[in-house]
Amino acid sequence: MLFSTLSSRLSQFSVLARWLIFVVPMASVVGTICALFLWALDAATKARFDYPWLLFGLPFAGLAVGLLYHWVGRSTEGGNNLIVEQIHEPGAGVPLRMAPLIFLSTIVTHLFGGSAGREGTAVQLGGSLASAFGKALRLDTDEVRLMLMAGIAAGFGAVFGTPIAGAVFALEVLTVGRIQYEALIPCLIAAVTGDWICQLWGIQHTHYSLGFGAGLPNFHLDIVLFAKVALAAIAFGLISQLFAEASHGAQSILKRLVSFAPLRPVVGGLLVIALVYVLGTRVYLGLGVWSANPADPTIAGFFDPTRTDLWSWLWKFVFTVVTLSAGFKGGEVTPLFFIGAALGNALAHLLGAPVDLMAGLGFVAVFAGASNTPLACTIMGIELFGADNTVYIATACFIAYAFSGHSGIYLSQRLGVPKTNFDFIPPDVALRDVRAIGRPGPVVNHLESRARKRLAGESSSLSNKVYEMKPTHNLTASDVGMVRIYLKPRDRMPNKGVRALWSSRPLYRELVLEAKKDGLMNAVAHHTHYGYSNHGRVQDHSSEIANPELTMCVEIIGHRPDLESFVRRHGALLHDKVIIFKHLEHWSIDQEGDSLVEETTLGEPLLKKEERRIG
Repeated sequence: MLFSTLSSRLSQFSVLARWLIFVVPMASVVGTICALFLWALDAATKARFDYPWLLFGLPFAGLAVGLLYHWVGRSTEGGNNLIVEQIHEPGAGVPLRMAPLIFLSTIVTHLFGGSAGREGTAVQLGGSLASAFGKALRLDTDEVRLMLMAGIAAGFGAVFGTPIAGAVFALEVLTVGRIQYEALIPCLIAAVTGDWICQLWGIQHTHYSLGFGAGLPNFHLDIVLFAKVALAAIAFGLISQLFAEASHGAQSILKRLVSFAPLRPVVGGLLVIALVYVLGTRVYLGLGVWSANPADPTIAGFFDPTRTDLWSWLWKFVFTVVTLSAGFKGGEVTPLFFIGAALGNALAHLLGAPVDLMAGLGFVAVFAGASNTPLACTIMGIELFGADNTVYIATACFIAYAFSGHSGIYLSQRLGVPKTNFDFIPPDVALRDVRAIGRPGPVVNHLESRARKRLAGESSSLSNKVYEMKPTHNLTASDVGMVRIYLKPRDRMPNKGVRALWSSRPLYRELVLEAKKDGLMNAVAHHTHYGYSNHGRVQDHSSEIANPELTMCVEIIGHRPDLESFVRRHGALLHDKVIIFKHLEHWSIDQEGDSLVEETTLGEPLLKKEERRIG
């Protein structure tokens, strides 16, 4: 017994030592790069104030950023979503070139006046550097996944000066409603190290003063104030959902209107300039953390009880949506801090609540709703504002999270535990798929309930009716075949030398793309949940993160000669894979004709509906 306990403790110490050796150097590099980034961002902001004419270069800067990503950064355009996807489904990894691309493009965005943040840059810096460390150290897939999470924690903690919130954010942001505690120690080590190194370089974070409740010996709950906080939190959640949906919607519209991606930031830059001249002010450009003019609305200014600002949150909302949906880089979080603090200031005056408290609650709660990370944002509020108002902070973040719906700024987040009981949402799907599925409103739910009751009450009469269909469309059948190729999500295209560290492409995606190039009829990749392939061991789907060893299937449909040619040409990649061919029929339906539905009661002659209605 004693020997077993000592062995277990030694094993734990060895694991801890291993992660210290792996994570501390990575987080130190991330902290250093984040310090350089914050310094450069501050210099760019000062330059924008000193040279107002830089705003007119925003469309040209957008074109340069767009062309840069179009030529060398296509594999990194997913940004934060790419990192989340690689943690859920390890494949090619996060390209190292993401780090310099996002660093440069974010500085350019802020130098010329785009309304963006800095969290996206920090997370992408951390993720890309962590992926590179993982490949260089030849870590296995599970360890690389944990390194990516640690990279997120290091970047977030370093940029905002909130290491504990950074660690929890990396654990919480992956799956809505679930936390993966397996990465708790690596994320904590990374976040603390990243923040510490960043501070060693002399970087000072903005201090926000929250005077309400400070200095009181014990917390005393004011039930009236608690009700006002809950009411404001509902507004924070709804605004966070509106921001996420507006950003995704505006991005979709721009993609439809402007097919060439590098031109979208040009359009966005022109719209930002137009907004500046329509409003007659530049106060909503950049981060919004500080301004050369003390009278301008800033995040810290919204904590001032003497300041009343009812509409700054809305204009910052519009400027940020236009900037980011057009393709400028940076992130959403700091603008969300601005929007939340400004909205909190406005609601404080409307509800008769303490201004500094409401501004602080909006600061963290809007971000909690938009990112679906209520625990991380609660901890962030405690780290930034102190623990005196923990109950109010937690209440605001939790309620905002609940009322933000199944939406968010990170569409690669998985929906682990739905916020409300929607039976039609499949388990563990990405938020982008949830948006595609849609949501029934209260009217639809009411009608569905009525329909179920009606069907239950009329089951006997329905059983006596027969519905038949007379098809008038023509059906044409032709012979085709289907090839199923069984492989693993982590299988990648072969790259050698330095390129293996720089980038690598998932095999299943390349097979689908090659099938498309060859003109084959259909090609899809299916994820499985349980099974084995090629005499391997039985694998199971993890409830937290997809199992990279679990078999997946690439299914390709076409004519047999074309399929044989495809498999032979890619034989070097498929020689050790299970490949199955199956004969199928392809049915084609013409576009002419109509279908007539006829109805009869058992024992009665079959009559058309029209005849029954007339008779």
